[in-house]
Amino acid sequence: MMKSRLSIAILLIVTFVFFPGWRMAESNQSKFELVEATIAEIHQAIRSGRVTCRSLVESYIKRIEAYDQSTRLNAIVVVNPNALAEADKLDQEFKRTGKLRPLHGIPVIVKDNYDTAGLQTTGGSLALKGSIPPDDAYQVKKIREAGAIVLAKSNMAEWAFSPYVTVSSIAGITRNPYDLERVPAGSSGGTAAAVAANLGAVGLGTDTGNSIRGPSSHNCLVGIRSTMGLTSRDGIIPLYLRNDIGGPITRTLEDAVRVLEVVAGYDPADPITKHSEGKAQKNYTQFLDRVGLKGARIGVFRKYIDTATTDPQIKALMEKAIADLKSLGAEIIDPFVVPEYDELIKNIWCDVFHHDVNNYLASLGERAPYKNLSEVVQSGLYSPYIETRLKRAVEVNVPPEKRNPPCLDLYSDPRNIAFREAVLKAMEKDRVDAIIYPTWSNAPRKVGDLQSPAGDNSQYLSPHTGFPAITVPMGFTDSNLPAGMTFVGRLFTEPVLIKYVYAYEQATKHRRPPEKFAALR
Repeated sequence: MMKSRLSIAILLIVTFVFFPGWRMAESNQSKFELVEATIAEIHQAIRSGRVTCRSLVESYIKRIEAYDQSTRLNAIVVVNPNALAEADKLDQEFKRTGKLRPLHGIPVIVKDNYDTAGLQTTGGSLALKGSIPPDDAYQVKKIREAGAIVLAKSNMAEWAFSPYVTVSSIAGITRNPYDLERVPAGSSGGTAAAVAANLGAVGLGTDTGNSIRGPSSHNCLVGIRSTMGLTSRDGIIPLYLRNDIGGPITRTLEDAVRVLEVVAGYDPADPITKHSEGKAQKNYTQFLDRVGLKGARIGVFRKYIDTATTDPQIKALMEKAIADLKSLGAEIIDPFVVPEYDELIKNIWCDVFHHDVNNYLASLGERAPYKNLSEVVQSGLYSPYIETRLKRAVEVNVPPEKRNPPCLDLYSDPRNIAFREAVLKAMEKDRVDAIIYPTWSNAPRKVGDLQSPAGDNSQYLSPHTGFPAITVPMGFTDSNLPAGMTFVGRLFTEPVLIKYVYAYEQATKHRRPPEKFAALR
C-alpha cells in the first residue's frame, strides 16, 4: 500500500514538472469565463479569488481593444482612464472588509448622455466634445456608491433624436453585433451593442419613446423602462424631459433588477421622483420567481401584431411566445383592446427639447462649451441627418407651460391623464395584469435603410402613460436577428412585471451572444 502511494506521488511530481501543459489545462478549468458573466457570477468569482476587480476591468478593456473598432461595431466613445485605479481601490476594500457592495467591481457601459464627473459627456454631439460635467448624474452616483465602475461611455444617436439608428457626430455609426450590416436601433444603441458583445458587464441607457427597449430588443437583451418617477433623470442630457427615463440594459433580467434596485427612489433634484415615495422597493430581486406566471392575466395587444407591415417571422415568434406564456400558467386575454386608442394618442407628443437642453447647458455653468441650443446650431457641429430637426427645435421657443395646450409632466397633462385612464379602464374591464406585444414588429434594418418598415412599437403605451415596461428576448428570425417582447404594467408594478418576465425568460432562455464576439484566447 505504501509503495503504491509513493509511486502515485512520484508520477504526479514528474508529470507536474516535465509536462507543464497539464498544469495549463488544469488552470484553464478554473479560469473565469467573462463572456455572458452575470453580476452574481462575477461576485462569486471575486469571493473565490478567481478574479479581482482589476483583472476584470483589464479583461473587458482587452475585449474593447480587440473587437470594438476592428469589427466596425463602434459602440464605445471613450474608455474611462481611471477605471483601473478605481478597481484597485475596490480590491483593497474587499481585502480589508471581506464584503462586496451590491455592484462591487461591476464594469458598466454608460450612455454618453449621463453626466460623469471627470469624464467627457457629449450626448453624441461634436459641439460638446471635451465637456466635463461638474458632477455625476444621480444614477451614475448611485451605481458608484454601490461599487460599480464606469468602464466606458457609449455612442448614441446624436442628441437622442433617432429611435432607428445610433449615429453621432462625435463617434459615427454603431452597428449591430449580430449582423454588422444592420442597425442596433437608437438612441441607446451603443450601450446595447457593447453589452450584447460582452464589452462590459451591464449598461445604462435612456428611453424617451423607445431607446432602452428598442436597442435591447435588437440586441437580444433585457431593458427596463421603469415607472415615471421611480428613477431620477438628474444629470441626464434631456430629449423631452417629460418623457425621459434612464435605466438598465443587460443580458439577463436578474442583472437589470440588481441595477434597478440601486438607482430607484426619491431624488430631491428631480421632483417627479416624489411619486416613488412609499412605492419604490429596496429589494427587487425578491420578485425573481420562476413560477411567477401562474395565475397571471396577460392581455395581447393585437394592434401591434396584426398589421400589414409586421414581419411574418416576428409574428410567428410572438405567437410562440404567447403559447409559452400560456403553458407557464398565464391566462391569455386575446385581443386586449383600448377603445379610441388612435384618437387618444393624437398630438400627445410635446417637443420640449429646446427648453430642456438649454436648462441642461445652464447646469454646466462656466464649463459649458455653448450656452444654449442656438449657439450649438450656429456652430455647425452636428451630423447632417439631424440638421432639419435641430433647426426646427430652435424655432420652438415658447416655454412649455405657456403653450396652447401647455406641455406638462405625465402626471399633470390632461392628454396623458386621459390616455392613462383609458388604458387602466381597459385593463380593469378585462382584469388584465400586464399587456404584451413585440417590442419591434420588424427585424433590425440594414445600415442606411430608411425606407423599409421600421416596426417600432414602443412610442406610446409606456412613454405617455408613465407605466413601466420591460423587454425580454423572445427568439431569433431565420437570419439570426434578435427579437424582443414587451410587458407593460400599471404604475409602480415593477414587482409584478419582474415576476412575469423572469418566469418567461428562465423557461425559454432565448438569450445567446453574437458569434463574432467570442471569448478571447
